[in-house]
Amino acid sequence: MTGVDPGRLTDQQLMKELETIHRTRHDTLLYGSNDALRAHNDRMAQLEGEYLRRHPRRPTAAGRTRDGARERGTCEEAQEAEPTR
Repeated sequence: MTGVDPGRLTDQQLMKELETIHRTRHDTLLYGSNDALRAHNDRMAQLEGEYLRRHPRRPTAAGRTRDGARERGTCEEAQEAEPTR
């Protein structure tokens, strides 16, 4: 394992680690070696798992749920069907 055990991080440190790993995700996916991507995946899973363990009842945005996505899809379809003026 690389880095500090996520369970030993303060909330502030955990958030900083999560922000960093999410910021570097795209470049790692596009340009990292297979080993680098595997290590990135493992570390991200550890950090996200720790966040979820600490915040099991975190607030969710309605648009980020299945029902919200379905509703968004229905609204988008309705807008596409409207004639333009």
